[in-house]
Amino acid sequence: MDENLSGVINIYKEKNYSSHDVVNIVRRAFNRIKTGHTGTLDPQAEGVLPVCIGKATKLCDNIAADIKEYRAQMTLGVTTDTEDHTGEVLEQKEVVCTQEEIEAVLNSFVGEYEQIPPMYSAVKHEGRKLYDLARSGVEVERKPRLITIFGISDVDFSLIDENKVSFTVCCSKGTYIRTLCKDIGEKLGCGAHMSALVRTRSGQFYAKDAVTVDKFREYAESGELEKLIIPVEKVLGDDIKSSKVAPKANKYLYNGNKINIGFLFNKNLTDKDKVLLYDKEGKLVGLYRVSDGFAYPDIMLS
Repeated sequence: MDENLSGVINIYKEKNYSSHDVVNIVRRAFNRIKTGHTGTLDPQAEGVLPVCIGKATKLCDNIAADIKEYRAQMTLGVTTDTEDHTGEVLEQKEVVCTQEEIEAVLNSFVGEYEQIPPMYSAVKHEGRKLYDLARSGVEVERKPRLITIFGISDVDFSLIDENKVSFTVCCSKGTYIRTLCKDIGEKLGCGAHMSALVRTRSGQFYAKDAVTVDKFREYAESGELEKLIIPVEKVLGDDIKSSKVAPKANKYLYNGNKINIGFLFNKNLTDKDKVLLYDKEGKLVGLYRVSDGFAYPDIMLS
């Protein structure tokens, strides 16, 4: 296996796999090349999980998209300690709200709102993950985070007799959908928890284009894994520019020095641009930012 392989594989994580499980499966298939994902999915959730390999792992934060899309199912009238169906029931209430009232409350969450991360989450408090504290019976105060709900659509009341409502939500990264369900339930006065979740989109990655773990294994067995790798250049999008450097600038590139943009072949760079820089032979070396006529290293990939 080529140790220089680098890019992203769009995996469809199914239920009962943790995100860590999927990363380990990919890592083993690539002979333990460095591997990481761009955003955790709970074991009982499913959907898009972009997995970075090789040098692309250094760009996980850049690849992690601001826009996520989910298909969620919410059960009204029951609150749990984990805010989803896996937790202990805390309270049950009668559901008396109408469909019109439910839709109105759903729509009221569109826009920015301050969301308090759940205790059962990977957010850290004084170096410890909240879910570790929660499992020890400890609850700590969490600071609210400003998140954005870009839209809520395709509301489905077909299971309303079972107090279940499904909807699609488009949101910013860092949004907890189970907390959104809990907050909706509180506003309705009956409480709620998330009973199912599918991530249908993570930035430019869509569920319809993703490969399941079993399909990934088929590619591994047939020696065709490289067909699944999406190059870094394609993943980062059109807002990231690229350029080779002049031969005389090669040593500055590999030393991580700033480089005069006059030594770059791309002559359309302006202040605040981000640019992938390649050496004189076309090998990707780093992600740079442009300022005052120079390209400064942000992330070195080589």
